[in-house]
Order: sequence, then C-alpha cells, then structure tokens
Amino acid sequence: MVDGPSSPSGTQGPPAGYGNVPVIFSAVLAAVAGMAVAVFSTGGTEREFRWELGLAAACATFIVSLLIFLLLIITSRPNPEELGKGTGIKRSFGSLPDTADGDDRFRPDGTDQR
Repeated sequence: MVDGPSSPSGTQGPPAGYGNVPVIFSAVLAAVAGMAVAVFSTGGTEREFRWELGLAAACATFIVSLLIFLLLIITSRPNPEELGKGTGIKRSFGSLPDTADGDDRFRPDGTDQR
C-alpha cells in the first residue's frame, strides 16, 4: 500500500517516480552479463555452448544490480526536517564546541536550563 499525499507527517510519501527504470536497466545488465559469460565460458567453437552458466550469471546480475539500484534510491531520499532538531540529548550535529547549538533546553556545557 502506497501512502498518498494525505499521509501524516513522518510517514513515507508517494514514490519518487522512477517507474520501471531500475528493472529495465538491471535486465539490460543481466542480458549483457549472461551473454558474455555464456560466450566466454564456451572456450571456442568446437565446444558446447554453456547457456546454463550464462543463465546463472544473468540471474545473479539481475538480482544484485536491482538490489543496488533500489538501495541507492532509498538512501537518496532526504530525511524529514523534524529529525534534525535537537531534543533531549543534543541531536544538533555540526555546532561548534562550547557554542549555542539552537537547542532550547540545554546550554553548551551540557547542563539543563530548567
């Protein structure tokens, strides 16, 4: 189930619109790898064509390349803005030591202002 635009804040929104591009690109890579392995593993014109090795290489290439593409798509999505706000344990990274980091409750020395 894909969440629509009416999703509450913090949940996954609609897909980025890549369509079938990762699947098609993985299939092309698998076809090239499968043919290359089948041809080069034959070892000459007198021997039998090794289609089973080509098929195994194509399947492995398809799965691995699709996994890599999908992981790259997932990691390229930016985090929601509220995840970068410091709450409680000073989650604001990038502030200089001994300077105010924009957190309302904590001082730079680590003590609570309450």
